[in-house]
Amino acid sequence: MKTRFLFALAVAALPFTSAFSQIMTQPPQINVSGSAEVKVAPDEIRLSVGVETRDENLDVARRQNDERVSSALAFLKGSGVKDKDVQTDFISVEPDYNYNSSHVKPVAYIVRKYIEIRVTAITNFEGIVTGLLTNGVNYVHGIDFRTSQLRKYRDQARELAIKAAREKADAMASALGVKRGKVSNISVNDWSGGWGGYGGRWGAQWGFNGQVNNVQNLGTLSDVAGADTAAETFSAGEISVSATVNVSFLIE
Repeated sequence: MKTRFLFALAVAALPFTSAFSQIMTQPPQINVSGSAEVKVAPDEIRLSVGVETRDENLDVARRQNDERVSSALAFLKGSGVKDKDVQTDFISVEPDYNYNSSHVKPVAYIVRKYIEIRVTAITNFEGIVTGLLTNGVNYVHGIDFRTSQLRKYRDQARELAIKAAREKADAMASALGVKRGKVSNISVNDWSGGWGGYGGRWGAQWGFNGQVNNVQNLGTLSDVAGADTAAETFSAGEISVSATVNVSFLIE
């Protein structure tokens, strides 16, 4: 009985021994990483704005909010922004209490609504922001510069990153006096980023690469929507599309 138990234990250990042996006998490799960045001029902007109204009467607050949102939507339509590029995201109603006097009866009601906008006429962006702030909108929650050809530029960045990794492996192999072989493993990480900003709450801020300014300052971009100064004070710049690859090459 004891002999059978020892034999069964030895057989059970065989898979672990085989796996360990395979790990120990892996062929020699060169492990490298390569990175690349492609600079792209953005051709669209995603703009998130909000309308907030407050009144001691809920119906009044909601009516004022509807009027402000209608004014903002009418402005966008008159500015040439297509209906398919505008979406009213959601509405929220929140009672506001004066905690120094009462926790039961609200002193006012706050009504909020988001509007998401896709701006494809980049040169009109500054005038659109200013016009929204003078036509009902009182918060800018997010400004995101994008490219509509992201897939194309990601492919370019990935190809350049793979080329960089291959060149690095060749240099290492030459220095070691060996020859680079076939690829045994590869992983890719690609991303895109531009400049913009966002806020996770009402009264949010926006900025450039993390440097924020109070959103009310946007009201000074130009005196009126579509003013000539808009084209002189706004530049879209470039956004970055990047890729990093990790590659393992066999050594011949």
